[in-house]
Amino acid sequence: MSTDRGTIVSVMDVGGTHVSAANVDLSTRTILPEQSVRSPLDSQAGAEEFVATLAGCAARLPTVSGRRWSIAVPGPFDYARGIAQYEGVGKFDALRGFDLRTALAEAVPGAGAIDFHNDADAFGMGEWWVGAARGCRRVVGLTLGTGVGSSFVENGRALREGPGVPPEGRINALYHAGKPLEETVSRQALRQAYAQAVGASSPSVDVKEIAERARQGDRTAAAVFAQTYRTLGTVLASIVAAFEPEMLVVGGSIAASWDLIAKPLLDGLCEADSGSIDQFAVEPALYPAVASLLGAAYMAML
Repeated sequence: MSTDRGTIVSVMDVGGTHVSAANVDLSTRTILPEQSVRSPLDSQAGAEEFVATLAGCAARLPTVSGRRWSIAVPGPFDYARGIAQYEGVGKFDALRGFDLRTALAEAVPGAGAIDFHNDADAFGMGEWWVGAARGCRRVVGLTLGTGVGSSFVENGRALREGPGVPPEGRINALYHAGKPLEETVSRQALRQAYAQAVGASSPSVDVKEIAERARQGDRTAAAVFAQTYRTLGTVLASIVAAFEPEMLVVGGSIAASWDLIAKPLLDGLCEADSGSIDQFAVEPALYPAVASLLGAAYMAML
């Protein structure tokens, strides 16, 4: 397998609880064997600790001087300038206004160009490039986790406007029942909904355990999943009908509970717009753990 500098790109995916890094061979669309690492990340850390964590993860990869880095990070972020714009989003608030590109250029030994991309776009692009949506012309990608992310892909490009594309391509900017969508569809929203349903004063059970309870016959837990993702389906219906994708592909940490998500999501899509659901497939991500890394590598070529 080639290790020529021109065919290998180093990539990173920054999440709310961890950061992953890998070396990707663009010619084979694969992560090089044993060249993928993962480190825990504190989303409340200060800028110095944050940079040190990312640089430490990068240092664990074999690399060469001058190699290009392509990094997927959540918004709000000035991707062109490499400057964080987080404020009031519950994570990375200490980075607001911080020049991450300059800091990483100094902290990552031998780093060449450093590019930043939206993590949801990287996920959608990864699944379009090598995953469940490979070969599709138009794709909607969803990531379900701390929040809800989205990407609208047409022929390998992330769209920011056009029929069916919400402002900046972000469904988290939409509202449901007078509230931001993420107050209904997110990790915290699921936890809060379950706590209220069982009469708890505050959330004490995380999503993974709620899912396990649902599988074990807890009707309240099952109902919380059903209501949450049926709502997501109804919100998405008019969007996907206008965008006309060939596939809606779903990833993110909560998508590990696909057995509890798929039916209510489809029910919501059908209920809101029964005429369009037959026009596209709805599938879980083929590479949920690494799609964003692979997508970041593809986006380095654009």
